[in-house]
Amino acid sequence: MKFLAPRTPSKFSDSLQHQLNMYALAASAAGVGVLALSCPAEAKIVYTRAHIVLPGQSNSWCYLDLNHDGVMDFKFSHGYFYSTELDEFGTLVSMAPYKRNGNGVMGVNGSASALRAGVKVGPAGRFSRFGRMAFGVGHIQTQSRTHFSGAWADGGDGLNNRYVGLQFAIKGKLHYGWARVSVSAFRFTATLTGYAYETIPNKPIITGKTKGPDVVTVEPATLGRLALGRR
Repeated sequence: MKFLAPRTPSKFSDSLQHQLNMYALAASAAGVGVLALSCPAEAKIVYTRAHIVLPGQSNSWCYLDLNHDGVMDFKFSHGYFYSTELDEFGTLVSMAPYKRNGNGVMGVNGSASALRAGVKVGPAGRFSRFGRMAFGVGHIQTQSRTHFSGAWADGGDGLNNRYVGLQFAIKGKLHYGWARVSVSAFRFTATLTGYAYETIPNKPIITGKTKGPDVVTVEPATLGRLALGRR
């Protein structure tokens, strides 16, 4: 395990330093190690690389721990259902808080906004307890499409490399983050390719910002703190 440090000492908070140390420890124990961990002075954003695929025509999910403190913050999920009686099947991609403790998904009326890079996520945003990203219904026999909803559905074509704005609590204080997601065309395979959070409470974060003197990068995200499931 190798740490890349600047010439001057980094001034992390005790909490952030502890979180990063614990994450590195978990990765090392798994036999993979931390592949890239940069430590700029006074870092404010922690970015985690990921590649988690939720297949189409499946019920699968992953629990997202944004700040690697062992507490799950969000559930990223793909749902699939069908009815032979109605000759219909449906798929749903969503992200929702794991617990109701101030966590929320940026959007309105229970639908997650599909943000582009460079958008500010912070206290001025609107957050919901559920974030429907893409929902679609089709006929089993003909495979024809009948209905779509959600910003990420894009008429059934899906969207690549957009961002979900996130609000979550750390020790009772609200922080802001984002998750980068691609949703394929109907039946909506969903892929989580990275996420980040701002270490300073109530400070906005910019979607897609993964480089700079105020960014710490951690990888891989599939170890220790991210749980993937399937039914």
